[in-house]
Amino acid sequence: MVTQIGTSGLPFMKMHGLGNDFVVMDQRAGDAPLSEALIAAIADRHQGVGFDQLAVILPGGNADARLVFYNSDGSVSATCGNATRCIARHLMDETGQTRLTLTTERGTLIAEDAGDGLTRVNMGAPLLAWDEIPLAHQMDTLELPIEGTPTATGMGNPHCTFFVEDAEAVDLATRGAEIEHHPLFPQRTNVQFASLIGPDHLRMRVWERGVGVTMASGSSSCATAVAAARRGLTGRNVRIDLDGGTLWIDWRDDGVWMTGPTTHVFSGTFTREFLDSV
Repeated sequence: MVTQIGTSGLPFMKMHGLGNDFVVMDQRAGDAPLSEALIAAIADRHQGVGFDQLAVILPGGNADARLVFYNSDGSVSATCGNATRCIARHLMDETGQTRLTLTTERGTLIAEDAGDGLTRVNMGAPLLAWDEIPLAHQMDTLELPIEGTPTATGMGNPHCTFFVEDAEAVDLATRGAEIEHHPLFPQRTNVQFASLIGPDHLRMRVWERGVGVTMASGSSSCATAVAAARRGLTGRNVRIDLDGGTLWIDWRDDGVWMTGPTTHVFSGTFTREFLDSV
């Protein structure tokens, strides 16, 4: 039972970036307790609201805000690129600013208005060393000793990217679940299957750690772009088509920039009846 939330309930926003969907709670005015049971109840797409990630906005100190992310299984995620873009757009609309600093477990991220309704976030430098990703032991992160020789990349969370002839033909639910729990990844991993469909143009499908199949993933797109450039398949500025739409990734000297659309679907309040049932 939730007992420390006001009688009016618990406000939230529903947002998505290319179908990668989020429940966002603005707690800058004061924290509300978020137990694993409450997160799981909110994540239920039949009896709650449903989300790929839950994001909490907290006071940022010297930054504009601090963000904390949870997967739908209740586990903590260090970063979530699409949720960061959604929240950045919300804060820009709220304040009139066109550039923000947001702190996450990944570090301090810069967000900008990219024009034409698009939002751009610098997701930071990719982690390429085996112990930073992390992997279970020392190895070449460019081609892992797994069937299909995927590439490992860290973007604050681990990623395993397979380059295949046809991403559409992959049994994503089966292969994603297998690779997420592969012993080479002690913290589990996000899994991507990508195909080259043109110069600097990739088609990618995503299995997210702690979530499952998702329509898009920002950090996965960043990791895939980095992996493709490292393997000489593309340059460092690529278009990635996901199940939910398109992101543009630019691996620059100052970090990996991700640009794409966002949607604030609705705002609502979790009632006392729902909260007391948890």
